[in-house]
Amino acid sequence: MVIQELKPSKHVEGRWLAVLEDGSVLRVGEGEVVGFALYAGKELSGEEAERLQDAARRSGLKARAIELLMRKPQSRRELGRKLREWEAGEEEIEAICDRMEELGYLNEPEYAGRIVQHYARKGFGERKIRDELYRRGVPRELWDEALAQIEEEDNVFAIDAFLEKKLKGSHDPKDVKRASDALARRGFAWPEISDALRRYGMEVWD
Repeated sequence: MVIQELKPSKHVEGRWLAVLEDGSVLRVGEGEVVGFALYAGKELSGEEAERLQDAARRSGLKARAIELLMRKPQSRRELGRKLREWEAGEEEIEAICDRMEELGYLNEPEYAGRIVQHYARKGFGERKIRDELYRRGVPRELWDEALAQIEEEDNVFAIDAFLEKKLKGSHDPKDVKRASDALARRGFAWPEISDALRRYGMEVWD
């Protein structure tokens, strides 16, 4: 198989297009160009062509992983799921995830902190945030450190603001129950809810 033309991509920096004699185009990275000593007119043996195609595929997976992580942080499990959708093998997934961690694109402790801060700012309680950390595949050993970023004052402000917004001064038991149930769905524990109701002026029995 002969490379008829080798040219840089006009759309993706660092990518090269190897036009083969059968008219197909192989997209390769600079690493493959150098590693396989590619040039226009070079003839590839069947084995060499197969190795080049495999290397180009892995390079493409890494590039897609970097693009994804730069656009939207992920947990290792989320990235692995996406790589499977892109038809990567299990060994490739592990290797690519390891490489993304080495390069700093995949950072689960930082990702856990972002999740906690995001949902805390939106007024959700710890239980709901833990559910979200689980759903996103963040390792459990990272949860406590990330959750420690939530200040008690922030929780108090969030829950009090929620009650004021929902009740608008009402002390009707039905309205209070609906607001309490809503807070429970948002992940707040009963002791937090009962304390907030007392601050709101309700008489509460634990």
